[in-house]
Amino acid sequence: MKPEFKIKNYIPNSITCLNVLFGTLSILCASVHNATMWGLEGWQWCMLFIVLAAAADFFDGFAARMLHVKSPIGADLDSLSDQVSFGVAPAMLLAFTLYGTAPFWLAVLPAIIPVATALRLAKFNVDTRQTTGFLGMPVPANAVFWIGYVAYFRDGACWLASPWMLIPSLVFISWLMVSEVPMISLKFKTWGFRENVARYLLILCSAALVGVLGIPGMLWVIVLYALLSLAFARRSKSI
Repeated sequence: MKPEFKIKNYIPNSITCLNVLFGTLSILCASVHNATMWGLEGWQWCMLFIVLAAAADFFDGFAARMLHVKSPIGADLDSLSDQVSFGVAPAMLLAFTLYGTAPFWLAVLPAIIPVATALRLAKFNVDTRQTTGFLGMPVPANAVFWIGYVAYFRDGACWLASPWMLIPSLVFISWLMVSEVPMISLKFKTWGFRENVARYLLILCSAALVGVLGIPGMLWVIVLYALLSLAFARRSKSI
């Protein structure tokens, strides 16, 4: 007997497909990073499509929970899409930004980003401890960090292209993704302030950073995210 066809079963996966579509468009735009299209340069379109992919990544999970739809295919599709949008796309964005302004060997180092995201996603898929929280930084946060990093560089922070800044940043962010560090999750079970103080604090501070600094503030959002996660992890252990 064939399973009953229900449109709602296909909604989350359809949104996930938007994730990988936006990620692919982001990669294409990164490859023409200085070309102007409809008022924006390629690197700006690249950032925009990564943000759209992150929105799709959020709403596919939200839709799955609201519609009570869950499938192994959906989980695999989500991870494959995340690898494109939050692993390969930010690596391409960073590599093409560095190409021509930094030594070639430095411009190819972003290739380690997709390696770290692949390990992170594979680990997450088989780790039953991460159903309500995160151990290690989620891959969308990795993409947000590199968007802020590139925007900072484009605003004139040329020191970000130096090996003394880039290599430690690549190593730290890659390590953080595959680490066992407990990270704050934005999955709300309730809306109460006391049980969500870390989440609300992160959201408010992030909005303030981006509001004051613009897109470069995204770099500091992830730095703040890491620091708050470490602080609240230590606090919870001490209670």
